Parts: sequence; structure tokens; C-alpha cells
Amino acid sequence: MCPNRPEGAEPESSPAAGARARALALALRQATTGVGGRGALLHRWDPGTGRLTLVAVDGVDAEAARPWAELREEQDAPPSCALRRGVLVQAAGDGLGTGAAGTVAVPLIGAAGPVGALSVLLVPGTGEPDDIQLSFLHAVAAWTAECLDFAAGKPPHREPLPGHGRTARTMALTATLAEAVTVQDVVRAVAQHVLSPFGADGMIVSVFEDGRLTRVGEVGYPADYLRRFEGPLNAGMPVTDVLRTRRAQFMESPAQMYERYPAVTDKILMGTSPKMAWAFLPLIASGRAVGVSVLSYNQPRLFSEEDRAHLTTFSALVGQALERARLYDLEHARAQELQSALLPRTLPRLPGAVAAARYLPAGRGEQVGGDWFDVIPLSADRVALVVGDVMGHGIAEAATMGRLRTAVRTLADLDMAPDDLLGHLNDLVSELGEDFYATCLYAVYDPVGRTCCYSLAGHPPPVFVHPDGTVQSPVVSPDPPLGAATPPFAVHELPLPDGSLVVLCTDGLIESGARDAEEGLAELLRVLGRAAVRPARFTGADQEEDFRGVAELCDTVVAELLPDRERTTDDAALLIAHTRALPPGDIASFGLPDDPRAAGRARELVRDQLSRWGLDDLSTTTELLVSELVGNVIRHGKGPMRLRLLRSRNLTCEVYDGSLSTPRIRHATYTDEGGRGLQLVAALSRRWGARYLSDAKCIWTEQDIPNGSRCREPRT
Repeated sequence: MCPNRPEGAEPESSPAAGARARALALALRQATTGVGGRGALLHRWDPGTGRLTLVAVDGVDAEAARPWAELREEQDAPPSCALRRGVLVQAAGDGLGTGAAGTVAVPLIGAAGPVGALSVLLVPGTGEPDDIQLSFLHAVAAWTAECLDFAAGKPPHREPLPGHGRTARTMALTATLAEAVTVQDVVRAVAQHVLSPFGADGMIVSVFEDGRLTRVGEVGYPADYLRRFEGPLNAGMPVTDVLRTRRAQFMESPAQMYERYPAVTDKILMGTSPKMAWAFLPLIASGRAVGVSVLSYNQPRLFSEEDRAHLTTFSALVGQALERARLYDLEHARAQELQSALLPRTLPRLPGAVAAARYLPAGRGEQVGGDWFDVIPLSADRVALVVGDVMGHGIAEAATMGRLRTAVRTLADLDMAPDDLLGHLNDLVSELGEDFYATCLYAVYDPVGRTCCYSLAGHPPPVFVHPDGTVQSPVVSPDPPLGAATPPFAVHELPLPDGSLVVLCTDGLIESGARDAEEGLAELLRVLGRAAVRPARFTGADQEEDFRGVAELCDTVVAELLPDRERTTDDAALLIAHTRALPPGDIASFGLPDDPRAAGRARELVRDQLSRWGLDDLSTTTELLVSELVGNVIRHGKGPMRLRLLRSRNLTCEVYDGSLSTPRIRHATYTDEGGRGLQLVAALSRRWGARYLSDAKCIWTEQDIPNGSRCREPRT
């Protein structure tokens, strides 16, 4: 047994001792905040030596606190005076050289007498603590004394001491409020620790802003009854006086209410929820009223002095927690608005894929995250599917997410391959600073080649659901996250049957405190295996029906993997796309001779194919476009050349050649004999561009098809 520890005391390394230390640290923070001070000190008293020993500090440098590290009982320092006199002591001056205006110290009274002192250093210019702050400090002191008693190994009280039940309730409420994050968390804490212990039948918590009270929570009242009290504050109302004076009002009967506030008594007593007694409690934080809490009773009730003191103390605790929660809710709402504005409002329904997505902000936690998703149309009916996650939480991360999503769309418009795109994105994240990292999955589905090509940067792998019910998640070695990776990134490609599903998600969907990422991925595979493959669900004949099926599947996956959204601590994003291959009848591919005859041959092929498709109206324009594209290859590129036409919502004309040179529009003058080819291409097409393969490039154009849906041959 340690000779310096009383018999029966907890070992310093025990879990209970750790919990007690955290409780004492919380008590010091509450004391500092409640009084509006700049720091707090906790002394333990040893009756054997008659000395006070400093055991914990908050907001005070250890070196600055050294003069009070050990005090004699007879010294004039505020902690010694409070212990010796047994009452709260206020002393002016800066006893520790910290710039404090003074010190308020309160004795800690345990089961068998004094056990120490709690002191708070005051901020200059704030004045002395008011009655509410001092009452709150006494409540914290009672809690702290009980903590010191337990730490000293003293047995629990067989008979409750005066105020012991009050102290226990204060401890319970304080501990719950310390964990409260949102305003609704605070409301639930009041309902749990104030409503029932005081036998109340109803409760209203309101915040005060812009000259009016706004309800944030209630218990025991129907909504239609409370609406009569909404609106701006007027004189002659209990809550108005409570906010003005910052003092509680206790109404023990309707007669007492009528005597003080006749104008509102009828309104209170009429309706489906009449009450007979009330406690109107101001919620004070940082010296100002931030709201009002009202406890109500179905029968008249007498409020004892202990009840009034206890409820006043509780209101001080709730006021501080409410103000903190309001600031959190405000920042959280702004971050969510920012993130929602940066995410796509709707996803495009493309010939190659119909997608649905879900973004789920964390149910608990300090701030929003940086999860994002996107669906980007590419040339030749290809579709880019993107999902990413900026590491960390907050407005900065949400803004970074928006920058990365914009960068991905810009790079995707350049028709970059997945590995090249992530390489450029990695450079962007690296420039943001050493503390910025992000994960990303960029996949491209090709409805002509019926393949999916993707690259990973520290992200969970994609999941593929084939039409026959096979669920597949290829095992690959992901590259490190963006900002920590060294390109090149690996490229993964696999064939994808027509009608397959591509499922992408962030780690918030599959990973939690109860399971790791591998377990979550396995659960996702099981859920998709049970729910995803229903042939009648994804027919491909109706995009609206396809969308409903994919959206329902998103909801099923979320419900199965995140059944308790309120307890999650990370954001989650889910993107599911139903892919559709381009029918062979809508694809025409031809080889071209590697000589000047190629342009004429290309015009003949275009004219013949468009006639077969019933698109003769586009023949003249398309012939002119293909002539310019082929002529550009003959002048600046090299063979072999190939022509491909794709009929979808648009008519796509592609010319392939073996050169990797980049085509660009020149600004030709009036006297130039050439250089206007690509200007003409840009003027005649809906859009145009170039993309690069491993050993070739493709220059492509798109044209709108008049009444395109009617020109399409039925799928077989």
C-alpha cells in the first residue's frame, strides 16, 4: 500500500481515479466559465499538517501558480481564508501576478468537514460575480468536495447529508450537459435531470434573440396551446421580467399569477393544457440572458428555499450549455449549408448510366465533413463516377471539398484518364498544406467498350453488382491519399456486363466504432446481394423507373448499414449507378486510308451511315466536320486513322489517329490561307474535344439530334 495514500483510496492509475481526475478538471472549467473568470485553482487540505496543497489548475500557468502551491491554514491568501472561515471569500488584487482583478474562493465541505478550497481568478473590468454566479460556484464546490472525498477513500454516506441529494443531481446534470453538443441535447438533459426530479409536468426551453423568444424544445404541451405565446415580447409578461432582471420567478398558484400578471393569466389557463404553478428560470451565459426555461405543474405547488436555490443553480448550468450549443448549431448549420450548396442538387440521367446518391451528415460530432460525390458526362456517352472525402471536419474542409469537386469536373472535361486526373488532383491537395489530405475514387464507365476503368487514392474500393446477382469488389492495393501519394496512380479496368450496378461510398458508410472498414465492406456486399438484383426493377426501358429503383436501393443500403443515424460521428456518401451499354446498332466504326483520299472516303461513310439511321438532315454538317477532322490528321498527325459514329441522345463523330499532338484553335487573320479548321469545327458542333489513349488520340464532336428520341431504333 502506498504510504502517501489513505487506506481504501483508489490507486492513481485505476480507471476510477482517472474518471475522478476528469471530473475535477471539468469542475474547474465549469467554475471558471460560470463566474466568467480567467482561471481556477483547486487546493486539498491535510488536517494533519494544516496545509493546503494545490492539486489542479485551469487556465493558469503552472509557474504562475507556484506561490500558492502549498499554503498554511493561517495565511491571508484567499484559499486559506475561505477554508479557515468556512464561507465564500472575495479578495481584490492580483495575488499571483497573472493580471487578475481579484479572487473569489469558496471552501469545500466534505462528509466529515472541510476538505479543501476552490478559487477563481477574476477578469479585470467585469465586476464582482452576481448572486447567480456565486450560487453556481457553490454548487460546483459541493460537487468538487464530493469528488475529493471519494478520491481520499472515504466511504459513501449512509444517511444523506443536507444538500447531498441536491449535489448528486447537480453532478448528474453537469456531467450530461458537458457532453451535450446540440441545443436538442441540452433540452433532453433538462427533461431528464430537471423535469422529473422536481415533479414538473411540463417544460419549455426558449432562446432569446432579435427581441423575441424562440422555442427550441418542450415537454407536456400540445403545439396549438404554445402558439398563442409566440411573437415579440411585451411588457407585463413573466418571461419579459425574467429576461430583464435575470432573476427567477416562481408562481405557486393561478391566483398568484393573476396578482402579478393579470394580462396573461387567462391566456395561460385557457386551452387544452392549463397549468397551476410555474418556475420561470433565466438562462444566463457570459453575464447576459440567452433564454428562459419554464417548468410547469398541473397542481398548485409551494417552492421551498432549497427548491428555488437548486433550480436557480440548474438554470445557470443550462444557460452556459445552451449558449455553447447554439454556437455549435449555428456553425454546424452554416457548414452544412455550404456543403449542400457545393454538392450536386440533381444528378444527370445519361444514356450510359442513371444514378442516385445519398449524403448523410454525422448524427453526432463537432462539425460537418468533406464528403462529396459527382456524376460527370464525358465524350462518347462515357460517364465519370466520383466519390471523395476530405479528411477532417469543419467549414474549411467543406470548402476544400468544393474546390476539389470543381477541380475534378475541370480535369474531367479534359478527358483525362483516371490515373492522370488523380495525379493532378494530388498536386492541388499538396499545395493546400501539409495538414490537408483527401481520399478519392474516380471511375469511368464506357458504354461502347462495356468496361469500367478506375483509380483509387486511399479510398474504399468500388462494388459491382452484375445482372446475374454476382456481387464483386475487386481486391486491389489502393494508392495513398491525395496529399500523401507519389504518382503515378494505378489503373484498374474490368469488363462490366450491360445492366450492372456500380456502387461507390465513403468510409463513413462502412466504418464505425463498432466495425472496421473490412467488416463494413463485407456487410455492404451482403446487403447488395440481398436487395440489389431484381430484374424487374432495372429494365432500362424507362429511365424514371430506373432512377426510382436505384434511389430505393440507396435507401435500403443506408438503412441497413447506418440504422442509428443519430449516433454516427462521421459523414457518409453513397453513389449507385445503373449502367447501360450502347446497342451495337448505334455504333458504326470504319478504317480509313492513310493518304489524302481519306477525307473523301470519310464523307461517303458518313453519308451512307446517317441515311441508314434516318439522320439525313445532319449529313451535310457531319460531312463537313469529318472532312476537317481527317484533314487535320493528314496535315499534323499520322496513321492509322479510324472513323467512329455513335448514335445516342447526340450524334458523336470520332476520328482516331496515331499522333499524340494536341489540337488547338488558332486565331487566323484575314490574310491567312489556313488555320480555320478547328474554328469551323467549334462553330458547327455542340461541343468538341480530344482524348488520349495509350498509343493514339481521338478528336471528337457532338451534334444535337432533332427529336432524337424518335430517331432511335428500339433496343433489343
